[in-house]
Amino acid sequence: MDSPLHQRMVEPADLTAQARIRDAAMRLFGEQGFDRATIRGIAEVAGVSPGLVRHHFGSKEGLRDACDAHLARAVERINEQVRTDAAPGQVNYVAVASAALNPYRGYVVRALVEGRAAPFFDTMVGLSEQWLAEADAARPDPPDVPTKARATVAAAMALSVSLLQQHVSRGLGVEVFSPEGEHLLARVLLDLYSHPYLTPAQAAEMRSRLPHVEEGDHV
Repeated sequence: MDSPLHQRMVEPADLTAQARIRDAAMRLFGEQGFDRATIRGIAEVAGVSPGLVRHHFGSKEGLRDACDAHLARAVERINEQVRTDAAPGQVNYVAVASAALNPYRGYVVRALVEGRAAPFFDTMVGLSEQWLAEADAARPDPPDVPTKARATVAAAMALSVSLLQQHVSRGLGVEVFSPEGEHLLARVLLDLYSHPYLTPAQAAEMRSRLPHVEEGDHV
């Protein structure tokens, strides 16, 4: 039985044939890649006719866009849940995010490697920008690089655990997306974020050796 947290992640539309088609597409896109997966194969997995797939989504490209939009909404719902949590610290949001996105992990990994899923990645960047903007207000040292640049790298770092799942699991000594692994990952992330590698003085000294780049410039 799904937990209350997982039930809150599911949209009403996910009870429809349209959602079954979308989930079948994400499965096959993840297993076979976008180019090799076919409308007919997706329809067979979803238990519908190819005509119904085209009726709802128009084309394979339209279906992929729907998959990306669904992922973006899932990330936005997780973010909203974190922001509205009345008792922060009592919920392992690493586990919540993992449970919500686990059915689509194969799709996410394949799509990102293929350079697709731009709406999903861009949503993560946008949400990271919001968190960074709030954190910057409390910083004693104003950042000297654009918020979007930092948010982009932060999103890539967050997604790297899924992309490197086997290597991370081997290093942790436990499957990273198992309940035990998610608990360990949450503790590791808390430690890393709360104890930076460099002191502000060390970072300032290293920064002074770099060429200064104005916001909007490119190197």
